[in-house]
Amino acid sequence: MNGIKKILGILWIAVAVIVGYFGITVLGIPKIASGKQEDLVFGIIILFVLMPIISGGMAVFGYYALRGEYSDDKI
Repeated sequence: MNGIKKILGILWIAVAVIVGYFGITVLGIPKIASGKQEDLVFGIIILFVLMPIISGGMAVFGYYALRGEYSDDKI
């Protein structure tokens, strides 16, 4: 079971990178470059608030799973 948790840690880190790339290239930069005020506000919120929280949280979760912090042997 601990081996599966470590493999899933790698998966979480990969998903964090994919979500970060998607958030920046599809949601963030095109909204900022559109020129409309409502898109600019949405793009800034996506890039500087949500993306660090979402992708950073997923990456930290994956790092801890890869490191073995969630193993059954920990007390």
